[in-house]
Amino acid sequence: MQRTLETERLLLRPLALSDAEDVFEYAGDPMVSQYMPYQPHPNVEATKEWLSQIKPEDGEFAFVLKTTGKVIGAGSARINEDGRCVIGYNFNRLYWGMGYATEAAKGLISWAYNHLGARDFSACHATENTASGNVLRKCGFTLEHYGRYSKFDGSKSYDAVYVSMHLDKLPY
Repeated sequence: MQRTLETERLLLRPLALSDAEDVFEYAGDPMVSQYMPYQPHPNVEATKEWLSQIKPEDGEFAFVLKTTGKVIGAGSARINEDGRCVIGYNFNRLYWGMGYATEAAKGLISWAYNHLGARDFSACHATENTASGNVLRKCGFTLEHYGRYSKFDGSKSYDAVYVSMHLDKLPY
């Protein structure tokens, strides 16, 4: 299955161990991981360990600037147990507010639509993380319900907005 695609400014491709330094720049940043389910990576070795555990079926992608080859974020698109494609993403904060998240999210949706046959999509974001909510709205997601989610280690929980969309045809 094809695991690379291009958007206007980004290359989406599988994450690789060689991406560890770039990934650690954001995965180790407490501001970036504030609303993510994982704790900040304490060092690049933890990032390498995470990267080495990624399997193709995890649907993980690196978001790479086409102009420089730098990995500025990562995300995933995978079919969950209810048959919907769940998308998620995070970015190096030096690249926040530049439209990369919307571009990458639309790329993930297009890839899942074309390669996984996904038509129903879902995502969630912390209520306080309005920037992520804006990205999802720009992609076509609408409110499904409110709820909560927690960090993997249970150290913190967040009020959350759960969103979904159905696509009969790809709008972008």
